[in-house]
Amino acid sequence: MSSGLRDFLEIPYEQLEEMNLAAKADRLARRPADEVREERAKYLMDEKGIKAVTVCFTDLEGRLHMLDYDKKFLLKSADNLTFDGSSIRGFAQQAESDLRLVIDWPAFYWLPSDVFGSGKVLVFGEVQERDGSLYGADVRSRLKVFGDDLWAKDGTVANVSNEIEGFLFRGRDAESHYHETGTFEFISTGGYYHSLPGDALRQFIDAAAEVQRAMGFGNEKDHPEVAPSQFEMNYSYTEATVAADQVQLYKLLSRQVAARMDMTASFLPKPVAGVNGNGMHTNLSLMRKGKNLFYAKTGEDGLSKLGWSVINRILASANGICLFLNPSVNSYRRLDPHFEAPNQIKASAIDRGSMVRIPLGNEQTTRIEVRSISPDVNPYLAIYALLRTGLEGPPAEEDDSKRPRTRFLPGNIYDALRQYKSSKYAVELVGEDVHAKYGEVKTLQADRCPRELGNRVKRGEVQFHHEVTNQYLWSQF
Repeated sequence: MSSGLRDFLEIPYEQLEEMNLAAKADRLARRPADEVREERAKYLMDEKGIKAVTVCFTDLEGRLHMLDYDKKFLLKSADNLTFDGSSIRGFAQQAESDLRLVIDWPAFYWLPSDVFGSGKVLVFGEVQERDGSLYGADVRSRLKVFGDDLWAKDGTVANVSNEIEGFLFRGRDAESHYHETGTFEFISTGGYYHSLPGDALRQFIDAAAEVQRAMGFGNEKDHPEVAPSQFEMNYSYTEATVAADQVQLYKLLSRQVAARMDMTASFLPKPVAGVNGNGMHTNLSLMRKGKNLFYAKTGEDGLSKLGWSVINRILASANGICLFLNPSVNSYRRLDPHFEAPNQIKASAIDRGSMVRIPLGNEQTTRIEVRSISPDVNPYLAIYALLRTGLEGPPAEEDDSKRPRTRFLPGNIYDALRQYKSSKYAVELVGEDVHAKYGEVKTLQADRCPRELGNRVKRGEVQFHHEVTNQYLWSQF
C-alpha cells in the first residue's frame, strides 16, 4: 500500500521534547489525575493522526509488556480493559486469570515516529484485581502508593536517578541466538574515551540519546563505558515512580534503536566474561519544600543523620533484599571484585567495592548511590525495596564487643535465594503471596542453569534469562 494513502501523526523531535517535558512537569506537580485524563482523552479524540495507544505494564520479574489499543476502542472502553494474567509468569494462576488494566493518564508519552512508528502514543498502566483493588504483583502500583503516602504525610518527595549500562552486540536478537552461537560479537573495542565519533557504537549512542531527549528524560551526558561495546546515557533525577518508568523506557528505546541498526542492546549484567559487567547505579535522595534532607554541611561525608540512617537500614537488610536487586543467575557474575564489583556490604565515599557510595555533593546534589544493582531488575521493585527499607526497615544491630568485619553479598543466585527465603523482612516488604511467587520464578530460572558459575558464561544463563527468553526457548529444557 502506498504510504501516501496514510496520514498518521509525526512530530519533530524538538516539539516532542517540549510536549513530553510539559507532561512530566504536570506529573511532578501532582496535577489531579482526573484533569489529566480529561485533557488526554480530548486530545486523542481531536487528533485524527493517532491510530493506536500503546499501554505498558511490567511483570513481577521486570519484563515490560505492551498492548496496542485502537484509539477509538480505548476511549470507549478505558474503564473496562482486561488481559489474561495467567500468561504472565509470576502473575495470576490459570484458575484466576482475568486481570484489569487501568490507564495511568499522567504517565503519557509522545513517541518519535521514526523509531516507534507513526500515529502512536504510549501510556503506562496499573494492574488491578477483578474487584478493582491493586494487584499485589504489580509493584509499580506499590511504589506509586508509597510515594503518594510520603507526599501526603509531610510533603516529602523521593528522588531517584539511575545510571544504566548496556552492551551493544552485532546482529539482531543476539541474546536469543546465544544458545546456538555461544558468543557475542562486539561492534567496537574502543573503550571509555577512545571510540571515534563515526564508529557504530557512537552512532548508536547519538541516535538513542536523541530519542531519550525527545521523550523528556532531561539528558545530562552519554558516553562509551569501560568495557568494549559498552554504553551509558545519563539523565537527571526525578520522582521515584517516574524514574522507574524511565528505566523501562530507556531499555525499550535502546533495544529499538539498536534493532533498527541491525544490532542488539543487551542489559545482561555480565554477558561476556573477562570484561566489566553492566550495572545500574541508583542514586537516592529525599526532598521536602525544596530542601535536600540528606545534606548536612558538618555531617560525616556531608551526609545528614537521616541519610546515614537510610544507609544503615539498607545495609542491615542487604542480604535479604539482594535477590530484588540482583535477580538473575548472570547477576552474580558481575559481583566479582576483580572488576570494580560493589559486593561489600558497607558504605564509603571513595571505595567503589562498597555496596553504597556517598558521592561528593552540595545542598542540591547530596545523595546516596547504591552500586550493587544490576540493570535486569524490576526497577519498581528495586526502588521500592531500597526506599522502604531505608525508611522503615530494621536498623543495624550495634555490638561494640564484636570486632567489625566486612560482610559480602551472595556470590551466586542459590545463596541469594536462601537468604531471601529466610528473610522475615523480605516477606514483610512485599507480602507472603508475592514473596512466594517471586521466589518460585527465580528458583525456576536458577534450576535451569549450572549450579557453579565457573569462568565461562553458560548458555543457560542467557537462554533462560527473564529478559531474554520466550516460551519456545523455555520449552527446550
